Amino acid sequence: MLSIGFYIKRFFSLLLTSVIFWCLAFSFFIMIRYFAFSQEITENNNDQIPITQWLDFGIWIGVILGIFYGIIEFLFERYLLKKQSIFLIILEKAFLYLIVLILSTTFISFLVESRLDKDIPNGHLWWLRSNTFWLVVGYFIIMSQILAFYKMANKKFGNGVLFNLLIGYYKNPQEEKRIFMFLDLKSSTTIAEQLGHLKYSRLIQDCFYDLNMVLNRYSAEVYQYVGDEAVINWKYKRGIKNNNCLKIYFSFDARIQRRKKYYLKKYGVLPNFKAGVHGGILTVTEVGVVKKEIAYHGDVINTCSRIQEECNTYGVSLLISDDIFKEVKKSTYKFSNLGNILLKGKEEPLKIYSVELE
Repeated sequence: MLSIGFYIKRFFSLLLTSVIFWCLAFSFFIMIRYFAFSQEITENNNDQIPITQWLDFGIWIGVILGIFYGIIEFLFERYLLKKQSIFLIILEKAFLYLIVLILSTTFISFLVESRLDKDIPNGHLWWLRSNTFWLVVGYFIIMSQILAFYKMANKKFGNGVLFNLLIGYYKNPQEEKRIFMFLDLKSSTTIAEQLGHLKYSRLIQDCFYDLNMVLNRYSAEVYQYVGDEAVINWKYKRGIKNNNCLKIYFSFDARIQRRKKYYLKKYGVLPNFKAGVHGGILTVTEVGVVKKEIAYHGDVINTCSRIQEECNTYGVSLLISDDIFKEVKKSTYKFSNLGNILLKGKEEPLKIYSVELE
């Protein structure tokens, strides 16, 4: 269950990141304006204002914009992202950010007047006629797109992967130690026949939305969605830490159970998922030209998929390999040793455990 504390922590993390980014962005903007347009900024060369004073105003606008930007992004991500179309969200954000920019730049103009004793345009609708204001708007759009691209890349590839892509780290295959979870909808064929493909797609969409609501808390990354299956992964130590690779399954299941009335009313079924978890060393590399992706290759992937397939055989929801069992903490969970099982396509048997909450 995701607590209030988790959302508070997530909000302040987003807020802090936003404030730091916009403070740096507008400090850079001030430096460009100062060195490239110093004649425009001051009345004459004998009255040159030190750049440190201008940077103060850059930090002020960065703090104001950062706070509002963080609040707006959090509210849209938390409450509106799933409910509205992308086009409508863009329009709403554009309107809100325009209002924020007008208010913040107006405040800064009064601040400049009081501190530097200069006459700055800030009368009624001053921003409509101000070239500087629209320059700020243009700069804000460019920087917000850079920030959005960074966030999108992190969501697609995982934290820290974007930098490795930029420097070409994955051009040559690299070895990494990771944990994978294959998460699949139980009785998917039966449910799809009952609902039809359109309604079934909406069900999967709702399920994966609920899954995304718990990913960050357990430091998990989505490798890919394949039909009604999600492939989740962690860096090995991050997946083992605090039993993240186990907790995420039960947190996801608890979230679906809390929304039982919603699922039964809308679809007439309560979705249940089965999962297999395994980890080890595999190869990571960059593939594709038109559609570039990070691909994982190795026995870990195949074994994890085969472990998940055994859930139906033993009538359980979560299975883990012996390698994971040896690493995780045993408190709060009930583990059952299913013995050495010869998985499909494997030559050597593998010890597997089922996992339940105590």
